[in-house]
Amino acid sequence: MNILVIGATGGSGRAVCDALLDRGHRVTALARRASTLPVRHGLEPVDGDATRRETLDRILPGHDAVVVTLGISEPVLRVRLRGAKGTPDDVRSRATEQLIRAARAAGVRRVVVQSSYGVGQTRDQLGFVDRALFSLLIKPQIFDTELQEMLLRGSDLDWTIVQPVYLTDDESSEHFTSTDGTTRLRRVARRAVAQVHADLVERPEMIAETVSVSG
Repeated sequence: MNILVIGATGGSGRAVCDALLDRGHRVTALARRASTLPVRHGLEPVDGDATRRETLDRILPGHDAVVVTLGISEPVLRVRLRGAKGTPDDVRSRATEQLIRAARAAGVRRVVVQSSYGVGQTRDQLGFVDRALFSLLIKPQIFDTELQEMLLRGSDLDWTIVQPVYLTDDESSEHFTSTDGTTRLRRVARRAVAQVHADLVERPEMIAETVSVSG
């Protein structure tokens, strides 16, 4: 399959690219500095802005599916106090809005989007401490993620939302998934979540579902 990964240079995006390439897929990696990614067979890096419709219109045709792993990779406390240097707070919703339109025009239906546990369907399953941390540290990003999910749910695409708990850079591939918000551990490795993305791309039967992923 030919897969477009949006947000490919972040920790999650890199993990998804690796997981897809390891399974023999061709990957187009879109990010503002995608050309910094290590060279791999089957990987085509494209430098570009995913919030710009013309960028997506140029890249999307010919792809079988899209995986979106957009986010702000800077330290959360610094972003909360000073704002992000290079990424707008609304990058998720802006890019997703343009993706929905561009995918419809290009005839690409399958979209898998990484969100965050505690948003949308799982909002009421957060504990008091997590709610407080969300409000204090990443309130603008959570608002944007909520909007991103709303846009996706209102689209006619074959979408699936992936909601991991707290992400780590561990090497573990162990993970637990559910569609009712049930979780096991409070942390999960990015490489494990990437395997879930790859599974959903290859077996797209979970349409219009939210998949929670924990360790």
